Amino acid sequence: LGLALYASSLWAASGAAFLYHDYCIIGAGPSGLQAAYFLQQANRDYVVFERSHAPGSFFALYPRHRKLISINKRYTGKSNSEFNLRHDWNSLLSHDHRLLFRRYSQDFFPDADTMVRYLEDFASLLKLQVQYNTAITHVTLEMDEQAWNGHYFILTDQDRQNYKCSSLLVATGTWVPNVVNFPGSEYVEGYETVSINPEDFAGQTVLILGRGNSAFETAENILGVTNFIHMVSRSRVRLSWATHYVGDLRAINNGLLDTYQLKSLDGLLEGDLEDLAIVKDKKGKLHITLQFYLENRNTSAGIDSIALPQDELDNFATRAPYDRVIRCLGWKFDFSIYDRSLRMMPGKGNKKKYPQIKPSYESRGTRGLFVLGTASHSVDFRKSAGGFIHGFRYTTRAVHRMLENRHHGVPWPSTVYPITQLTNSIVKRVNEASGLYQMFSVLADIILLRENATAFEYLEEYPVGVLAELEMQTGRKASSGLFVVIMEYGRNFSGADKDVFYYNRAVGEAQHAWQSNFLHPVIYYYKRLPTEREMRLRPPDWPLPRPDAIHHIVEDFLTDWTAPIAHILPLRRFLENCLSTDLRNFFAESCFLFVFTRQKLPAFCQQGYVRMQGLVVSEGLRRHAVEAGLLEDYTLTDFSVDRPPDSHRGSQDQLLRDHTIQVRPLQHLVNAKDE
Repeated sequence: LGLALYASSLWAASGAAFLYHDYCIIGAGPSGLQAAYFLQQANRDYVVFERSHAPGSFFALYPRHRKLISINKRYTGKSNSEFNLRHDWNSLLSHDHRLLFRRYSQDFFPDADTMVRYLEDFASLLKLQVQYNTAITHVTLEMDEQAWNGHYFILTDQDRQNYKCSSLLVATGTWVPNVVNFPGSEYVEGYETVSINPEDFAGQTVLILGRGNSAFETAENILGVTNFIHMVSRSRVRLSWATHYVGDLRAINNGLLDTYQLKSLDGLLEGDLEDLAIVKDKKGKLHITLQFYLENRNTSAGIDSIALPQDELDNFATRAPYDRVIRCLGWKFDFSIYDRSLRMMPGKGNKKKYPQIKPSYESRGTRGLFVLGTASHSVDFRKSAGGFIHGFRYTTRAVHRMLENRHHGVPWPSTVYPITQLTNSIVKRVNEASGLYQMFSVLADIILLRENATAFEYLEEYPVGVLAELEMQTGRKASSGLFVVIMEYGRNFSGADKDVFYYNRAVGEAQHAWQSNFLHPVIYYYKRLPTEREMRLRPPDWPLPRPDAIHHIVEDFLTDWTAPIAHILPLRRFLENCLSTDLRNFFAESCFLFVFTRQKLPAFCQQGYVRMQGLVVSEGLRRHAVEAGLLEDYTLTDFSVDRPPDSHRGSQDQLLRDHTIQVRPLQHLVNAKDE
């Protein structure tokens, strides 16, 4: 009995030691704070664990030279806040307009310290539930059939305090430096610790391992004081303006390309770093060789007896000794804190630095574990902006919406419109939506058609990778067909070897819109929701399976898709062909005529004129319609025999008083013309 009581007391004590929350977020970086904001707005039980004393600890150290490469475009010529987010790569999403990054910095490429201050304000002003100085050191599972996902997540911090959560959101980013081990790698300095004082490199010869922005950022800092800089990596340089991937080399850091191609001693080399070896001579100089030359080395012999490549090939590229070798190979995800039961596995190939996750951002190994922010970039690596603030602020919102539906029965937000507003809705979104624009080919607007296509339901920024799961993930039904609105670059326009400045690179004619190269809207039409098998078998580099119909809105130099003839008219006709419905807008006089001359009224007349609604013509609007050829000029008819001269004006004024005038934008008047 005593043993039983003792055991029960231990069980009670251990149970009390678990602090429970519905949602646990690891990491108070940008993605962790963004997730916390959405959970707080929904009044959910959550906590954010941050190992440092303040949010955004990564930015407190990186980039080492303190210049961010995320643009801060303060002026666009427009006051539309949603549109302006297309060119604001640093702000997180919130309702508080004080928390726009342009209020924190005037620099186009801001300082990293400003980002730290911004994140601190974001957390404090919005009163987010962040627990600082808490380093999660171990994560495991506790099986329980009553839990949301069939198990709880058990988190342990550095003080052995345990926490229990129903859902786990991992927002730690990628912060573990990539290290390549080879003979002599102990002589290599890391990007995370190397001096950032250019004077420390004066008159030195430097070799940089890596070819990303951190490598070029380091080279840019010391370019003016070194003898020369060589840079070696296994792959060729990728310029962001050619690949259209913001993680590739940005122009702000590419000064070394100038000095290389303009014959100023600096240079780039390609080679597998794992084949290298570094030998240090008696003078402290570092010689580059290959491991092949060290295989038969007599370890008891002196360093001078080591064979070097230039002994056989006297013009070996890296035959000159170096004073310093710097490693700038980026970062990878920290897998060390996760128990094997969670099956957090690294990706394959060039995605091995990220954990394996589904297109829904949920772990492939564990239900209820979602990866957010930079660590979730495997979904769109080298394709879109999901590894950066201006991308993952939207994917984080998408994850939150899926969790709201899964655990709380809150369907994906949507708006229902009459079918006559279909063209308007698409045109509005493609011209201002920031999520579609930044997460091109990854997030899409979904238009679910109601029965008989009399209305539609509009869902914004849904991950297209899980389109087959739309009904389950959103709580919305797609039984009558759907449109998918997405932004895409041309199929063959992006790539490290592409010339994106070639003559005639832009398409201007609507009939050639499918050949558009620059970012432009594409509308897919499906008579039914695609299946998972169709998603798996979709054509290479296609974000979606082959649709029943597809329409490209021709690219526009101003990214302004409101031209009545080039943009709106072809779109409307595409929608009409898919729906077998006339989507034009009409004046009341035209609808009145159609009632007596047509068997089927256009949708605008059915939902407007027949219901005592519609566009009633004022004298100015009538004059414009007559001049545009949209209406006949009935004023030429002489009615003076039957009525006093002012009776027509009086009856029209009475009509204007009795009915509400619904004025449509000018482009809809143009659309009403039957070309």
